[in-house]
Amino acid sequence: MKKIFLVMLVMLMGVTMQAQEKKKKNAKYEIGAKGNCEMCKKRIEKAAFGVSGVKYAAWHADHQDLHLIIDENKCNVDDVRKAIAKTGHDTDTVKAEDVDYEGLHECCQYNRG
Repeated sequence: MKKIFLVMLVMLMGVTMQAQEKKKKNAKYEIGAKGNCEMCKKRIEKAAFGVSGVKYAAWHADHQDLHLIIDENKCNVDDVRKAIAKTGHDTDTVKAEDVDYEGLHECCQYNRG
């Protein structure tokens, strides 16, 4: 009887520990993303939605920020930042490569200063 109780206790502890390792499913973030116009908005949001796990993305030109809801079990916010930078737009922590920035349309080339 003691062995059965011990086995059940060990199994229960294993399930409990595994459940604690899961990340929050839908997490909200607000990150900086540079841009100028409606084309920038479409490009930034498309890059964000291109990352598996992004549930919501809305870029606001007036504040130069992107509001996100992501499934942290599938991606993290740095994945989104890298995807946006790859399109030529600097984010708050990841800067776009010069060649990607120079590939932007003339009206989309923001002040990088």
